[in-house]
Amino acid sequence: MRITRDATDDAILTELGARFTHARLERNLTQAQLAEQAGVAKRTVERLEAGAVGTQLSGIIRIGRVLGILERLDALIPEPTISPLEQLKLRGRRRQRATGTRTRNTNSYLNTPDFPPGTLNETPLRTWKWGDEK
Repeated sequence: MRITRDATDDAILTELGARFTHARLERNLTQAQLAEQAGVAKRTVERLEAGAVGTQLSGIIRIGRVLGILERLDALIPEPTISPLEQLKLRGRRRQRATGTRTRNTNSYLNTPDFPPGTLNETPLRTWKWGDEK
């Protein structure tokens, strides 16, 4: 049986129990041997294989370790990953272009005494002229 979200809890527990039983038998272990190697009671192995509710997660981990299937639990709940947007934020901003060196334009009308520093948004002290006036 394939475990899906539509399956009942009892059906999933029964299927997991059957899978644990199959893994134990493939390794030619009795329930007592598995329990001893895992450091759990034989009753824990029996209840796990029967799909009984109440088997502690620590018991499942110990049994999975002995059966060599503990690594498969990683697929059950995978590690959280960092989203691409968060990776960009963590990486910091990289330069996209070189700015080069900037030179100050001494011919600019902003560098005249009419525009003292810090007064760019204010009106000039004298009015602007085209230069063709007499």
